[in-house]
Amino acid sequence: MLLAVDVGNTQTVLGTYDEATLTQHWRVSTERTRSGDELGALYRSFLDFATVSGVCLSSTVPQLSRSYAEFAERYVDGEYLEVGPGVKTGIPIRYDDPREVGPDRIANAVAADDRYGAPCIVVDFGTSTNFDVVSADAEYVGGVLAPGIEISMDALFERAARLRKVDFVEPETVIGKNTVASLQAGLVYGFAGQVDGIVAAIRRELGVGAQTVATGGLADLIAPHAETIDRVDAFLTLEGLRLIWVRNR
Repeated sequence: MLLAVDVGNTQTVLGTYDEATLTQHWRVSTERTRSGDELGALYRSFLDFATVSGVCLSSTVPQLSRSYAEFAERYVDGEYLEVGPGVKTGIPIRYDDPREVGPDRIANAVAADDRYGAPCIVVDFGTSTNFDVVSADAEYVGGVLAPGIEISMDALFERAARLRKVDFVEPETVIGKNTVASLQAGLVYGFAGQVDGIVAAIRRELGVGAQTVATGGLADLIAPHAETIDRVDAFLTLEGLRLIWVRNR
């Protein structure tokens, strides 16, 4: 069984695959100082290491790469693969310096191309909101990086003394009748509008109506209000890691 791990700056998503089937999945907070043994102690509480035959990692936190390598060596009887330079992805990377592209962005592009076909756009709602583009020739051609929803709202709350943090939920109406509802409307409809504007600009530049796939923890909140998002795929990154694992075996 494959353990696919997507380490983001804020949260880590991991799942197990039996061949091409995602059997279980979890979401935990990302702690940058965790050692390999601490990861082993954490994951042992819900994961049977004896069933894991391989680990495929995508990490945007460099200091955790060594910890996961140590974890895989000590606790898993199987191969370990971290997505990075030299790893086969099956998709050409048309970026000025391919080493600058986050491994999660590559995994998203690989999975979107395989599941939905090219051209396509992936919108990943994470610490940053990533827009990644696969051309009609099935090549990764770049994308857009924008501040993420949570850090944008945190910055607003820090700077505005009279505002307080709110739950990230859909408001009943666009026009808020109180501060909480107004903030929630700004969150949902503001980021939906951002998505629509950026995706429309990407489609114009591509010259084709590329379908758009949303993923990430807050995709379900924003996608229903963004006219340019065609579907939500919550585990797109994990699927990309599975495909990359298969292509390197």
